[in-house]
Amino acid sequence: MPSRQISPQSFDEILSDLGDDPAIPDPHGIRKTPNSKFPHPTPQSQPNKNVNLEFLKGLNLPIQAQKLSGLFVICFCSLGFCGGLFLVHESFIDQVQSITQSSQKNISALQKEFGLLREELQQEQDKLYESIDEIEVSVHSFKENRSTSKSLVKPKALPHEGELSRWRYLGASQKGLTHQAIFNTGKQSEMFEKGVVVLGEWRLNHIEKEGATLTHPHGRTLVLKPSKSE
Repeated sequence: MPSRQISPQSFDEILSDLGDDPAIPDPHGIRKTPNSKFPHPTPQSQPNKNVNLEFLKGLNLPIQAQKLSGLFVICFCSLGFCGGLFLVHESFIDQVQSITQSSQKNISALQKEFGLLREELQQEQDKLYESIDEIEVSVHSFKENRSTSKSLVKPKALPHEGELSRWRYLGASQKGLTHQAIFNTGKQSEMFEKGVVVLGEWRLNHIEKEGATLTHPHGRTLVLKPSKSE
């Protein structure tokens, strides 16, 4: 076996733990009995210790209960605060969602109204343009009809105009400086010099081979041409 090194102090402790050997005589009474080494406690000290433990336990229980109740109160308050925050957060989210939904509904309604107003405005604009076109066409038609009516309306006949229009121009004759025109009045043939009044206020102004021109003081002109038979 390998050798072990034990210090004197350790050796003494081992011997003290093993105790005295009874085979070795002790004439001087140096040995100590085990009872002297470890004295038993007196009977009077045990009740005192029990009383003290019970007293200490009695003192510790309320303190622990107070600590536990304080912890419960803190936990309950924390839970209540967290619950309150959760409820406030949920209510805030619900309010935001309701406001957002109502805003979206209002925006959609405004967009629909704007679309309807735009369609109505477009229709009114189209109707206005149609009315303007109709007015322009009516004005143009009125002008054309007015000019046509003016051209179609015959001027009021002057005295003896109808009778002179039925005369026939037979020709002309000239003797020296005298220039005359011959007409068939329907009753007889008559000859008039240039510049004389033929009938009423009608005057013979021009005598030509192609026809004779009669004028009236009101500015009316009547041209009598020779008949085709002649």
